[in-house]
Amino acid sequence: MSPLWVFGYGSLIWRPDFAFIDAQPAKLPGYSRRFWQGSHDHRGVPERPGRVVTLIEDVAANCHGMAYLIEAEIVESTFEQLDYREKNGYERLVTDLHLVSGTRVPGLVYIAAPGNFAYLGEAPLDEIARQILEAEGPSGRNIEYLHELAQALRRLEAHDEHVFALESLTRELGG
Repeated sequence: MSPLWVFGYGSLIWRPDFAFIDAQPAKLPGYSRRFWQGSHDHRGVPERPGRVVTLIEDVAANCHGMAYLIEAEIVESTFEQLDYREKNGYERLVTDLHLVSGTRVPGLVYIAAPGNFAYLGEAPLDEIARQILEAEGPSGRNIEYLHELAQALRRLEAHDEHVFALESLTRELGG
């Protein structure tokens, strides 16, 4: 195997938890980040799932996040770890990433497509906000995930209307 880039657009931005030899802000053209994936194993439980992000196709959009270069010798073991972490409905997608340096590189991203067992899909923002406020799982409260993601995007100077609108709504609701 050769070194491989992995794109993080959710918790991988602020908590990659794997070894890498380079990390750069990046974007994935043609996708938008949405809180449409259920989390029964990290930020919620089966009876009360949380909501975490996935990507939806959106030709006019760019999803900003972080790209991590994994050295060849540990690619396989890193994917075993990531496959476990992203086991709740996510699948690997190989695609081109655009690094902030202007370079295009082949990379891999995990996406939870519609139709997977944990997919919750679109809902009114206030409903998503309430679900995020109420959910908690083994990895902590769902609201912490939202706040960490919003802070990480601000550090990247990346605007995400969906994330920031949910952050604002949850604060209005007491979160």
